[in-house]
Amino acid sequence: MTTRHHLPVAHEHSIDGPLLSRTDGARAGACAEAEEDERLLQVGDIAKATGKTVRAIHHYEEVGLLRPHARSKGRYRLYDHAALTRVRWIGKLHDLGLSLSQIQQIVSTWESSSSAPGAMSRIRDVYQQKLEEVREQIAHLENLEHELVASLAYLDTCETCDPAELVAACTHCNLHDKSKAEPELVAGIRGGNGQCRQGSNHR
Repeated sequence: MTTRHHLPVAHEHSIDGPLLSRTDGARAGACAEAEEDERLLQVGDIAKATGKTVRAIHHYEEVGLLRPHARSKGRYRLYDHAALTRVRWIGKLHDLGLSLSQIQQIVSTWESSSSAPGAMSRIRDVYQQKLEEVREQIAHLENLEHELVASLAYLDTCETCDPAELVAACTHCNLHDKSKAEPELVAGIRGGNGQCRQGSNHR
């Protein structure tokens, strides 16, 4: 009598793990999609994380600076986390003095460039110019800082003045060191008269 050998029948497990039915596969796909939606951000999330208004986020999309990654089942715009970087980037360029139209031009130049080095070179030119402008602003602010420090030091001496002294006496005050120039932030209060005069009642 001939012996017959039967191959084992695979039921619910394969070599690598359990086999999925069509229903299980669809459920897994739906779960994966739901998990992706949870990782995506709504416009309110972007606004809160960046300090921008919802209207500003919508405006960035209207002018082509921002694109939603997807839409929810309720048709709400959904953004990936790269959108946070883009919105913060727009904010930094605003801080550097660039208008929205100039930022649009940067994006347009980038997207239309035929080569990566060419695109990077144009961006570098913009940033180099802004760096020079920022350094000029820093130097200007440092000068103002020194002027304010000198003015405060000058005004600190005024605290020793007789409370009964009239304002007119400030034009010939002897409390201050005459060898030092009067700060312009102080001299300007009196119409630019920065010369200390004799004749004050201060001794």
